[in-house]
Amino acid sequence: MGNMIRAITSDGSIVAFAVDSKDIANKASQVHKSSAVVTAALGRLLSATSMMGIMLKGEDDSVTVRIDADGPAGTLIAVSDSIGNVRGYVSNPVVEIPLNEFGKLDVSGAVGRSGSIYVIKDLNLKQPYSGQTPIISGEIAEDITNYFARSEQIPTICSLGVLVDRDLSVKASGGFIVQLLPFADKSVIDRLEQNLKNIPTVTAMLDNQATPEKLLRRVLEGFEVEIMAETQVEYLCDCSRDRVERALLSIGAQELNAMIAEQHGAQVCCHFCGKEYNFTEDNLLLLIK
Repeated sequence: MGNMIRAITSDGSIVAFAVDSKDIANKASQVHKSSAVVTAALGRLLSATSMMGIMLKGEDDSVTVRIDADGPAGTLIAVSDSIGNVRGYVSNPVVEIPLNEFGKLDVSGAVGRSGSIYVIKDLNLKQPYSGQTPIISGEIAEDITNYFARSEQIPTICSLGVLVDRDLSVKASGGFIVQLLPFADKSVIDRLEQNLKNIPTVTAMLDNQATPEKLLRRVLEGFEVEIMAETQVEYLCDCSRDRVERALLSIGAQELNAMIAEQHGAQVCCHFCGKEYNFTEDNLLLLIK
């Protein structure tokens, strides 16, 4: 289980979110059998999407964040519900590239520095909300920050990190999102900028046993912080046999008959959790009927 908090400053100028997603990133790594740099990339995206899920208003709302860039990892996808439970997928889970110039995992090299980030919010309306902005670095946090500024016009600071151990397990993972509310004045911005210059990295703080609350209080030092909510979040897939059946029905009788003729059944694997669903010829015939 991961831990998420949502906070606001007492003057109402800043709303902030922070998450410890170590267990989430570890589960993603185990599901996708990812290499270290892909674990870091997907873990960052899962952290950001989980915090974006908490921002949703409706109980049944969800948000999907997709990164399509020119890196060897291919497409990265994360989906969160309104509680912050999240799941993810990456096209190419094993990428082996050199460390970057700082001796760190080269996340932007794996993700790519050219492409787009898409945010789709299912708010249970007739049409989902969809926003798209260009990738500016491939480091994910900067791309999330740019998305909020350009697509939603919300001044935002996003910081994410994943520390992968030598055995490919995740030692630390998490991040924070800080957003300025419309009436924040220049002194608030100046103080926040000064704080950000003086704090360690997200992974350094989390690896040093900082909780999400301690992380946010460090970021918002000098502000009076009110914790609005604290929740447990996890890597959670909502796939089911019923959903897979509906997906098979959507492809039509002709395709189902082709599966019967060529494969004598069907095996469907969930991209998010790896669970397999097997359908016999009789199962498919029932669907056709």
